Amino acid sequence: MTTKTLSALVQSFFTIALPQRGVSPLTILSYRDAMKLLLRFVAERKRRPVVRLAVADLGLAVVREFLEHLEKKRGNEIATRNNRLAAIRSFAFVAAEEPAFADHCRRICTIPLKRAPARAIPYLEQDEMQALLATPDRVTASGRRDHAMLLFLYNTGARVQELVDVRAADLHLARPRQVLLRGKGKKERICPLWASTASVLRHLLDKAGIPPVSDEKVFRNAQGEPITRFGVDHLVKKHAVAAAVRVPSLNRKRVSPHVIRHTAAVHLLNSGVDVNVIRSWLGHVDLRTTNIYAEIDLTTKRKAIEACAPAGANGRRSRPPWKRNPDLLAWLEQL
Repeated sequence: MTTKTLSALVQSFFTIALPQRGVSPLTILSYRDAMKLLLRFVAERKRRPVVRLAVADLGLAVVREFLEHLEKKRGNEIATRNNRLAAIRSFAFVAAEEPAFADHCRRICTIPLKRAPARAIPYLEQDEMQALLATPDRVTASGRRDHAMLLFLYNTGARVQELVDVRAADLHLARPRQVLLRGKGKKERICPLWASTASVLRHLLDKAGIPPVSDEKVFRNAQGEPITRFGVDHLVKKHAVAAAVRVPSLNRKRVSPHVIRHTAAVHLLNSGVDVNVIRSWLGHVDLRTTNIYAEIDLTTKRKAIEACAPAGANGRRSRPPWKRNPDLLAWLEQL
């Protein structure tokens, strides 16, 4: 017989199991949200409060119903559905805690992920990125911060959380100019900085009165507190709207910090940087992740097609054809 309640197992999962695996805080929050949705769904189906649910209530059939509910009732996309399933699969750690549920967990882990249709990776063209960088008013303190933030994202291809976590001591603004970034799974990497980026960051630190070797966060909000991921996202979108006045093509794109990360990768590839160097630059563990940028590098594709196009009668290359539970839920909420 089991000796631990579902509530105890959920708490162990989030406070012990996931941190021991080195899972990032953002992933833990994502798993928390998945668990909250699942517990509420099962409680409604079983007509019992969350606090009275047992591990046996989270069976194969109800998990399948939950996944279908996500897609059909909540309108979640396949990628979101797969993320929720990944969280539920991870909760199979219950088998190690309570061996009696080993087969129960094994059956749930057999639920397959769905194949999502391939999406075009969004990125900005050179003129669009330059317009975005030129938008902040660098006469003001907020404008200097925003320009430094946008330039930093473009230079490093950093994830938004990596930017938020940068401290003054992580920056080396003299030769060799570089920054220490802390990525997913607490993995660290060194990213080179352009001379212009180093100059802008040095000016930002001087104006903010942040000592260069301190542990103080580099990017701060209007109240002087460390800026949040949501704050960065808001500012990027705000400046994208302003930049669209100069470059109207931006009106057709949803610009975000992650789109700037994609942009940095594509522009590096366009410049002839080897894809394995870009993998290290972006902090990808698997080269296959970086290879998606080779697929969207339209400029390289165009040059390749033009180079191999057959010559016409006049000796010129012919025009290529492509031009045509309350307590448990409250505890989870506090994570």
